[in-house]
Amino acid sequence: MNRHELVNLIKERQSYLCVGLDTDITKIPRHLLSHADPVFAFNKAIIDATKDLCVSYKINTAFYECMGIRGWESLQRTVEYIPSTHFTIADAKRGDIGNTSTQYAKTFFETYNFDAVTVAPYMGRDSVQPFLSFHEKWTIMLGLTSNEGSKDFQLTPSGDEMLYEKVLKAGMSWGTPDNMMFVIGATQSAQLAYIRQLVPDHFFLVPGVGAQGGNLQEISAVAMNKDCGLLVNASRSIIYAGNGEDFAQDARVAAQALQQEMAEYLDVALAAG
Repeated sequence: MNRHELVNLIKERQSYLCVGLDTDITKIPRHLLSHADPVFAFNKAIIDATKDLCVSYKINTAFYECMGIRGWESLQRTVEYIPSTHFTIADAKRGDIGNTSTQYAKTFFETYNFDAVTVAPYMGRDSVQPFLSFHEKWTIMLGLTSNEGSKDFQLTPSGDEMLYEKVLKAGMSWGTPDNMMFVIGATQSAQLAYIRQLVPDHFFLVPGVGAQGGNLQEISAVAMNKDCGLLVNASRSIIYAGNGEDFAQDARVAAQALQQEMAEYLDVALAAG
């Protein structure tokens, strides 16, 4: 999916919601455990209930890799089931020397046909560049994350700027607004306005809304650009909104509340021009 298609989808759907399918088999409703593939059965129900409310699905591969081959089969079934109209993200946080990164990129862009993959930039340009070489695919580079440990490196000085600033500037020089996004945590709202000034055109993948406490109104007010420029991810607050047989309907209610709020913020942004 290219940028033009993504922006149009956001405007048509009046949503910049990304639903995180971080599916933990120990947390899904017990009645699904009798299915041959309980994780896929859960994901299928969540997708059916939310697909008209969101523009993207993010699959955190850790929740699938930990189950071995069965997990990878669940992942493949899930990504194949997601409608082609939606932007798909492999949240894999890969990043290694060039020839290894090339294989990672082939895994997620060719074998599983995701639209985007998250990458960790610690090893530098040659670990990120292979992902950027794929046509109409997106690299989503870690910028400033929500976790407590972000203070250990990202928010430490590097010369006359913070390390995360150096990372963002490097990423902008490696990719373009058409193939590079940045992960900016929702709980970093104090930095978001500055980051948007620093990075005016790129999309941000913003995790941390919902269970982690990020504020959608604050994020939208300071980080939206003329193309929206945001994919706001919610995982646990949506997929685990209920745990009974009607869990999918509960997930829909949670997703709809976010989508309706997003529609208000989009109307304001578009009216402002």
